[in-house]
Amino acid sequence: MSLTVHTEQRGDVVVVSVAGELDMATAPQLQDQITDLLDKGRSRLVFDLAEVSFCDSTGLSVFVRAKNSCDEAGGVVRLAAPQRGVLRILEVSGLVEVLQTYPTVDEAVAGEPTPAS
Repeated sequence: MSLTVHTEQRGDVVVVSVAGELDMATAPQLQDQITDLLDKGRSRLVFDLAEVSFCDSTGLSVFVRAKNSCDEAGGVVRLAAPQRGVLRILEVSGLVEVLQTYPTVDEAVAGEPTPAS
């Protein structure tokens, strides 16, 4: 399965909508998009994961690298609306504690003070 990535500017936040399977074959596509955003000075990113049906460790590493890069640039990375299977991977890996995860894109964009997992 392929991966599609779309971006939308919402104020000072870029919503990165990801759809498909995020794995070793498709992760470089998302990484390239993130690199492009960072090169353009966009360091406040919300990843809309509502349409991500699968995410492996390669995909998780993309989010961790994005968080580290955005942190260095004074920005933030938030995950939004992960499907149950993807949320479970985030929980088991312990990344749900590291990567702010919200039930909806709107809450992630707003940066509500209490992330929900």
